[in-house]
Amino acid sequence: MNSEFISRLDKIELFLKNVLPEEITDSWKDYSFGKTDSCINREHLSVLTDPCTQLVSLGGKRWRPLLLVLCAEMTSQAKKTPADLNKAYSLTPLVEFAHTASLIHDDIEDGADTRRGKPCAHITFGLDVAINAASWLYFQAAASIQNLSLPAEEKVRFYELFLQELRLLHLGQAMDIKWHRNPDLIPSIDEYTAMVRNKTGTLARLAVKLGILAGGGSPSEAEAAGFIAQDIGVAFQIIDDVKNLTTGNPGKKRGDDIVEGKKSLPVLLHLQKNPSDKKVLADCFNRAKSEGIESSAVEQAISILTESGAVEEASKKGTAMVSQKSQELALLYGTKTPGSTLIEELFNSMH
Repeated sequence: MNSEFISRLDKIELFLKNVLPEEITDSWKDYSFGKTDSCINREHLSVLTDPCTQLVSLGGKRWRPLLLVLCAEMTSQAKKTPADLNKAYSLTPLVEFAHTASLIHDDIEDGADTRRGKPCAHITFGLDVAINAASWLYFQAAASIQNLSLPAEEKVRFYELFLQELRLLHLGQAMDIKWHRNPDLIPSIDEYTAMVRNKTGTLARLAVKLGILAGGGSPSEAEAAGFIAQDIGVAFQIIDDVKNLTTGNPGKKRGDDIVEGKKSLPVLLHLQKNPSDKKVLADCFNRAKSEGIESSAVEQAISILTESGAVEEASKKGTAMVSQKSQELALLYGTKTPGSTLIEELFNSMH
């Protein structure tokens, strides 16, 4: 990895730990909750924090908070204005913790067993604890705004942006749930793209918008960048769809999208050309859901999608989208800067 990324990622970790520390302190409790009853202690708070800190500690690429910082750098460089990068770093928990919270809820809603190579939070801590902790983390992420030394109207802009993107994230998840609950229900490719723009693309969009604004960009520039970034999120979801059916995603099991009934792009591309296979794929989804990841239906479905060329077609589409959209984002201001060059390098290193 580029050493330029490592130094920024190290700094991002420090800001993440300010908002969600591994060790609970009285000052953090006051920062997060204000004055509470004296009987509330670390045991009570750990029921909220432990599921979240465990998942955060297991890693993740952290590309969203890194993208936020790089967009702030790109903007300040393009405008030739001093960069307040502490503002950008302070906002990184908004995207990383919203992502973490969504993973905990997503695993519950999908009936998943593992995340990042370990049992999912709802398996380790219990369903009730995991639901509550993940919901809390959405709100805790917003605590990163409250202590910023900014004018009230600027804070309000960040709050409004964060909450709007969270609403869109849940809309995307609602669409996905509707489709995976019914093996016979097949969305159009346009519906799939709209779902992913919200479920996955929304946090890329949020990262870019926050970074542009933190770097001194205008709301219209942030909006334009957000449209580009959401499709980068779509591209990476497509690449993840492909990996799930080929090598398997890191920390997950190959083919678990089949078990979960995911109507991924390879499925939709295959059915677009082979509509008569709808019943056989629906049967594979049903059998896999009933029998689990070891079901022969998993490999049967993967073979159907691979042999038709749908997996390869999706792979090419995702890779081309990453390349095209990252170039568009890097040229947002019409010229390359050190920050925009790093943005391109970041995305090129991820696929």
